[in-house]
Amino acid sequence: MSELKEGLQAPEFTGTDQEGNTVTLSQFKGQKVVLYFYPKDDTPGCTTEACDFRDNYQGLKAKGIVVLGVSVDDEKSHQKFAAKHNLPFTLLADTDKKIVEDYGVWGEKNMYGKKYMGTNRTTFLIDENGIISHIIKKVDTKNATAQVLELIEK
Repeated sequence: MSELKEGLQAPEFTGTDQEGNTVTLSQFKGQKVVLYFYPKDDTPGCTTEACDFRDNYQGLKAKGIVVLGVSVDDEKSHQKFAAKHNLPFTLLADTDKKIVEDYGVWGEKNMYGKKYMGTNRTTFLIDENGIISHIIKKVDTKNATAQVLELIEK
């Protein structure tokens, strides 16, 4: 699959959220979507990013922006993560890695000299028509919402 770029149609997906509900990208047509990919529930950077979106959620919602988090963790893990940190938005369980692969964020990572496959933290901003308006590859976990709003308000 070719690399996703700004201006292209966002790949349609179907996933399961932390409550077991089926979620598709197309059900958010007409709304702006923050689709953020993160490596693992309840790890320091991922928790910081999720809590930043949580703390700014009402402001995003007031602007008509939907927040969807995606990782390869399962529903049960997402449920515990969402409950522990009081996350008000949807977390999608991508255990078969279809969404991360369709969005090109599954790849080789390197930690302490050890190579492994994992999710590269990336945020996609998708407009009301399902077009990728921005891709944030260098996510600032402490200021993820500010990064999003700065791009949306341009």
